[in-house]
Amino acid sequence: MATYTKGQAQDWAWENLRGQWTTLMTPFTSEDELDEGGLRQNMRYIRSLGTRGAGCTWGMGEFWALTREERLRVYDVVSEEAGGEWPIGAHVTHTSLPEMLSLAMHAESVGFDLLIVAAPYFVTKTEDQVVEFTRHLAEATSLAIMFYNSPQFGIVMSVDGLRRICDIPNVVGVKEASFNQQLSIDAHLALGERVVISTPDEWILFKGRELGFQQQVMFANTSDWRFDRPGQNHYVQFIERSTSGDIDDAFYEEHIRPVKQISDKWWQATVAKQGGALPVPMCKYWGELMGLAGGRVRAPLSSFTEAEKQALKEDLDIIQNKDLAKVGESS
Repeated sequence: MATYTKGQAQDWAWENLRGQWTTLMTPFTSEDELDEGGLRQNMRYIRSLGTRGAGCTWGMGEFWALTREERLRVYDVVSEEAGGEWPIGAHVTHTSLPEMLSLAMHAESVGFDLLIVAAPYFVTKTEDQVVEFTRHLAEATSLAIMFYNSPQFGIVMSVDGLRRICDIPNVVGVKEASFNQQLSIDAHLALGERVVISTPDEWILFKGRELGFQQQVMFANTSDWRFDRPGQNHYVQFIERSTSGDIDDAFYEEHIRPVKQISDKWWQATVAKQGGALPVPMCKYWGELMGLAGGRVRAPLSSFTEAEKQALKEDLDIIQNKDLAKVGESS
């Protein structure tokens, strides 16, 4: 439940958008129904890793494949499970303005702290359209809003376009996920002292150290629940320290880079196989290997084949066996 007024949204963001925020997947049962128990289980697991907050029903949450009723039910379950003790954000992008506003109003009514919005895909062709669409949402809600800048939505906003969006009073920041490194850097340099800018990959932390800016939140990715286990949360530890200005290169090389290399390999291969779509099948099966509820992906995407599952498992087993060997050497 938001504990701030509309005029306090930016202050809330500076205080609460910190450390590692996660992206929740939407698990389905074998009958292709929303797996509410699995979603609750996943949230408890991910909270135990030390994550600071969570976003739901966006890219990795397969929002495009959910019915309106399912999307609202995910909001309800996430809010119930968070219990007002773990900040939560609802992704509400829709091509229909009335539908987007309805989703936002429901999220606000059930206790979400934050809204996430991107360009209205398919119809958006200009930055003016995106700015005005975002303004409609901001005027209808008292919640803080993070804008999601991603090519998956058909348009990538320039730094000037992002500046205009961030001029809207309760837009508190940008998830800069354009996959254009120079755009991410420029957004940090141009806007990072006014609003929260977050690029969801570790390279930005090292680049910020080089150029003199500091990203305060990793908002938001799947690396926490794909890389970490309870009691072995190296990724969350690294992000917590790095977003506070303490980047430990040796820790990264030992604990993060080996699994990151596997992640990059499978991420790129899955995206290529799907013609550019987000690698939801890879992330869901990886999550299952970590003990989370995942289930199938919905059309038009397709789940991993048995051969792909075996190959990914073998890659991850190599990392796990090396970690076990290190534990044995130190005991």
